[in-house]
Amino acid sequence: MIPLRDINRSYSTPLVTMVIIAINVAVFLYQVTLDPFSSNHFLMEYGLIPARFHFSALVTSMFLHGGWLHLIGNMWFLWIYGDNIEDVLGRGPYLFFYLACGILAMASQMAVTPSSRIPNVGASGAIAGVMGAYLVKFPHARIVTLFWFGLIFTLEVPAVLILVYWFMLQLFNGVGSIGEAHVRGGVAFFAHIGGFIAGIVLILIMRTQQPHLRRADLNW
Repeated sequence: MIPLRDINRSYSTPLVTMVIIAINVAVFLYQVTLDPFSSNHFLMEYGLIPARFHFSALVTSMFLHGGWLHLIGNMWFLWIYGDNIEDVLGRGPYLFFYLACGILAMASQMAVTPSSRIPNVGASGAIAGVMGAYLVKFPHARIVTLFWFGLIFTLEVPAVLILVYWFMLQLFNGVGSIGEAHVRGGVAFFAHIGGFIAGIVLILIMRTQQPHLRRADLNW
């Protein structure tokens, strides 16, 4: 199943979410202009490699992607869930929240695979944090979701069902990947798990408002 959109009004323009998406797209477009050797060097230089960790990679790695599907999938999820979290936090706190979730997500993956020499890249850990926050703030929001069981159809599903299912899938696959991720690479499941939990914790301790009380020019 694939979430298509949420039925949850946003009361302000999600400027930070749009800027984050634009930066991710711009970086990826730069990546695809590089020759294979330079592209690999770029990922090795700015991706998070646990075996030769440096702090800046905690941030730079979340703006890199391994392919078009990786990029599109991440940006699609951010667009669905990000506007409402930006709405209740405000632009400045939301930017802090997003970066903090991404850093904690990458740290979680690194803690599980400390000797890995494979670069971890992608915004999915930070976006998992946004999803965790969405679960806390909007559990009953309806998500228009695409299903296929022989036939293709859409249903409106409560966010709590979609997000809990997604998290359990990451947890199940993450446990199954222990012992292999440091040598085979693949999906950074523990970045997803860590980011999701970070998002839940941070949204509970950060000050939020009812979205209808916010205006676009008062979000900083």
